[in-house]
Amino acid sequence: MNSKILGLIFIVVGVLIFLIGVAVSLSATGVTTGGAVLGMALSALVAVPVAVAGVVVLLRGRADAGRLANAARQRKILDMVKTRGSVDIGDLVIELNSSTEQVKSDIYKLVGMGLFTGYVNWDKAMLYSKEASQMKAGNTCPNCGGDMALGGKGVITCKYCGVEVFL
Repeated sequence: MNSKILGLIFIVVGVLIFLIGVAVSLSATGVTTGGAVLGMALSALVAVPVAVAGVVVLLRGRADAGRLANAARQRKILDMVKTRGSVDIGDLVIELNSSTEQVKSDIYKLVGMGLFTGYVNWDKAMLYSKEASQMKAGNTCPNCGGDMALGGKGVITCKYCGVEVFL
């Protein structure tokens, strides 16, 4: 069952428990004001945890949905670049209905997880997939042939054209 539906069910059940408790407390004949208040308090004591559980399930479901959407977007980036060999970053943005910054962040996450090797030319907005064994040996840029420098975890940056090679 969908966590959104389950969360909403818990919330509705909690509210119904409280409303039924209030209705019973107020409609009972011969009940004093103190008894009615006690009845409402007891129904709230039962209803609030159920409603809170519904809110927690609803919020966790939304967080899980966000993580699944991120994973699906990253998977699609990997599939696109590996099948095509090179992909225009603008095409990724359009096909993923995302932003350039989000795509850039996803690329860095894929590199950090060790799932992507290749290089990107941010000036030309192109992403290239290459297996690590196919990358040119040494410190030469695959784009301009210039010297490369270590740019971070699994990233080598060209000093001249700015291309980033992901290892």
